[in-house]
Amino acid sequence: MRIEEYQDSAQRSPFGAWFDGLDSTAAAIITVALTRLADGNTSRVEPIGEGAAEIKIDRGPGYRIYFGWDGKTLVILLGGGTKQRQQRDIDAALACWRDYKARKAALVAGPDTTKKKKKNK
Repeated sequence: MRIEEYQDSAQRSPFGAWFDGLDSTAAAIITVALTRLADGNTSRVEPIGEGAAEIKIDRGPGYRIYFGWDGKTLVILLGGGTKQRQQRDIDAALACWRDYKARKAALVAGPDTTKKKKKNK
C-alpha cells in the first residue's frame, strides 16, 4: 500500500505536525505501525466512520493513527493522538477526511463549465 499525508488547503499536514512532536521512542513505535500498514497488515485497524479508520497501538499512552482509504491501495494519513484525546482526535480526523474527499471530487469534476459568461454592455 502507498501511504501519503493529508494536507489542508494551506499545505499543512495534521499528521506530520503531530508526528514531529513525538519523542524518538514514540516516533519509532508509530513508524513500525505504518510500515506494517504499508505491508498490508490491518489487524489493528478499526473503522471510525465515513471510510476512515484508526490504528490502535497498545504501547505508551495508547497511540492512535487516523487515516482514510482512498481506493484499495492508497492510505491518506489524517492525524494521530492518544487514547486520552481519542474523541477529539477522531472528530478532527473526520473533518480532514471530509475536506480531502470534497477537494478530490472538485478536482476530478474540473472547472464548472455550466456557467454562462456575462456579456459586457
